[in-house]
This record gives sequence, C-alpha cells and structure tokens, in this order.
Amino acid sequence: MPNISELLQTTTLDKVDAKVLLADLINKHLGWPKSSLISRDRDSLPQALLDDWYELEKKRLLGHPVAYLIGKKEFFNIELSVAPGVLIPRPETELLVELVIDFLDSAGYQIAAPKILDLGTGSGAIGLALAKNIPGSQVTCVDISPEALAIAQKNATLLGLNTVQFHQGSWFDGLTDQFDVIVSNPPYIPAGDEHLSMGDLRFEPSSALTDHDDGLSAYRYIFQQAPAYLKKDGLIVVEHGYDQSEAICQLLSNGQYVDIKAHLDLAGIKRAASAKLG
Repeated sequence: MPNISELLQTTTLDKVDAKVLLADLINKHLGWPKSSLISRDRDSLPQALLDDWYELEKKRLLGHPVAYLIGKKEFFNIELSVAPGVLIPRPETELLVELVIDFLDSAGYQIAAPKILDLGTGSGAIGLALAKNIPGSQVTCVDISPEALAIAQKNATLLGLNTVQFHQGSWFDGLTDQFDVIVSNPPYIPAGDEHLSMGDLRFEPSSALTDHDDGLSAYRYIFQQAPAYLKKDGLIVVEHGYDQSEAICQLLSNGQYVDIKAHLDLAGIKRAASAKLG
C-alpha cells in the first residue's frame, strides 16, 4: 500500500492543495493530526482512504475548490462548513469584520448589545465571526437562498452561537428592526466578466457572485433602503470589487450618508467602503 510520502511525491496536484486534502483524509479515516504528514509519512494507508484520495485528486485536477472537497474553510478565527450552495469565504472579506469591530470599539460609540445585520450571509462567515468576537452582540443573518441559510444555521450551531437570528428573504424584506451596523458582501461581479469562468468561481453559486447586471445593482438597492433600518450614526460597510471603489463611494455620497471611507485590503487594494447614517 502507498504511504503518505509516496502519495505526495507522485501527485500532480499543487503541493499545498495535496497536503490539505491528505491531512483532512487521514484525520477523517484514522484520527491522525496534520503533523502525521511528517511524523507518519512512511506508514501504509488503508484502501478506503486511498480510494477517497484518488477521487479527491481527480476532482481537484478538474478544478473543484479545495474548500468544497473537504467541506470547510477557516475565516477570521472560526472554522466554517461550506458546500457548493454557498460562496467560499475569502481572506479579504475579513476586512469587513475588522472594520465593524473597530467601529464598535471606537471611543464615543460604546454599545452594550449592538444590533448587527449581515445581508447576503452565505455560509454565515461575516455575521458569525462578529457574533463570536463581539460579546453581547445581537446578529441577524439574511439570505435569499434556503440552502445557504441552512449551512449558516449549521455553522452557528457548531460554533455554539445560539443567539444569532436567521431570516430568509431578499435583502431587507420582512425586517422591522433598526440596527447599529449593516454589513454586506453582495454579488458584485458584472455579467459577462471573464473571471466568472475561471478558477473556483466556476463552481460557486452564480447568485453569490454576479448581479447579472453592471455589478452595482445590489449596492444601489441596499444604499437606498438601508436608512430605514440603520440607526442614526450607525455604520454601513460593504465589500466590493477591486475596481469599484470610486463608484461605490459615489453611490454612498448620493444618499443620506456621511464620513464615507474607502478601505484597503492586505494587498493594498481598495476592497471595502464604509459610511455612517447622517
């Protein structure tokens, strides 16, 4: 039977991807930790594990995302279950979590139990990361997709975040509360963009990626409707595409918003915008 070392040496997969997939398999089949990739690399592996490995290897070579193949993805400081029905959380989206935390921690805006609305929650990444890191927060996660919402609810249960509320609907439909923070990573890739047929995006739900329009339609709607659901001086913060910062800030300036800011991700790209309700 092949061992770990032999599998990693003979695979044509990217070495990082191969190690992630194999570490997940040996943990599921044998209960071995990730360190076994080194400490037990000469041990023979059971046939059932090898069968799963060759199947995952084949799928990854066809382009299937690693996160879907292992069924999980780390985000901020939590681990999330993911499946093809939800967008795979990206590291750049962690910027939204940081901006909300900084806002609520800032002097002059101390709220004991901040109410936070996560629009288009998907796997629950943003809303659940905020609930985990802001004690006493009251988080509501909204998504139009019942499949996505089921995954988000599963993640909340696994993380022990039992106070998070979930609502199925399109953006603000059916909501009546006012919130201290509204946060969203809406679909922003324009229809026909070549990126939609590249990499992981080929396998992710198109409704989470593109508005099937110019990439800005979700922002127009959210910014127009948000004042009815956002408390005065409350924060709205959104992620957007690498080339959309100017357009997003312009849309915000046409509304009832003040203190409009663009924010850079770790790569130095303008990736998010925030504003307060005046």
